[in-house]
Amino acid sequence: MKYLHISKHCQEYSVEFMCRMLGVSRSGYYCWQNNGESPRSRSNRALVIDIKAAFTKNREVYGSPRITQYLNQTGISCGENRVAKLMSQNDIIAKQSKKFKPKTTDSKHNLPIAENLLNQDFTATKPFKKLVGDITYIPTMSGWLYLAVVIDLFSRKVVGWALSNRINAELVCAALTKAVGDRKFDNSLIFHSDRGSQYASHKFHDLLVNHGIRQSMSAKGNCYDNAVCESFFHSFKVEEVYLNNYTTGLGAAPRIRSYIEEFYNSKRLHSTLNYKTPAMVHVLSLAA
Repeated sequence: MKYLHISKHCQEYSVEFMCRMLGVSRSGYYCWQNNGESPRSRSNRALVIDIKAAFTKNREVYGSPRITQYLNQTGISCGENRVAKLMSQNDIIAKQSKKFKPKTTDSKHNLPIAENLLNQDFTATKPFKKLVGDITYIPTMSGWLYLAVVIDLFSRKVVGWALSNRINAELVCAALTKAVGDRKFDNSLIFHSDRGSQYASHKFHDLLVNHGIRQSMSAKGNCYDNAVCESFFHSFKVEEVYLNNYTTGLGAAPRIRSYIEEFYNSKRLHSTLNYKTPAMVHVLSLAA
């Protein structure tokens, strides 16, 4: 059992130190390591090293299903039950925090409300057929920061986003502009959001019209009409925001950019996409 303990923790402490603390010889440990382990035990020990590397590379937020998919995609064959057991035995636990609770938007305004064209159909046949957008709140030590995102329903990629310390029409316009650039559409592209005053504003409506985009809005107080954005915000809050204490919005911006661009879009395996990344699905669609 002492040798097994040393084997499990050899990535954390030196073999020499653990042998001295447990009162065993290094030569005895290496003899056991080379001859005393079963093939399964040696395989498990090697797999634990791969699991830890995958776990660290993916911001320590993956549970056993995504770790298994990640390892399989990198050529390491393993099953989820085995990975789950080894993660439990080695205290490899995905970072979690308080649960994310979606908040419905205050739609008490006299601005025009668009028809719900999406009707909870979150499928799309190709990129830039259906976009969804929303705003979330990020606490910092110097006040609230607001993040507006635009997500393409085909790839679930965050194609546009913007940050501001003010929650206004300029914020959502900046996110949409980043998403579509200067492209024009033939009214085949739908943009869906809640009924918030930012999205109902004349400024945002005019921006949609100028790009040839049809506007769609959720039913009053129904967050499920925009479930894809709520799902993204849940991942973003649990995997990034709740794990950090941002001093200022300026200090938070690089971490938020890194989460969206370098992790969520490019590396994070998405269960809805059959464990592909949004960027991978987007690129594959262009090559098809």
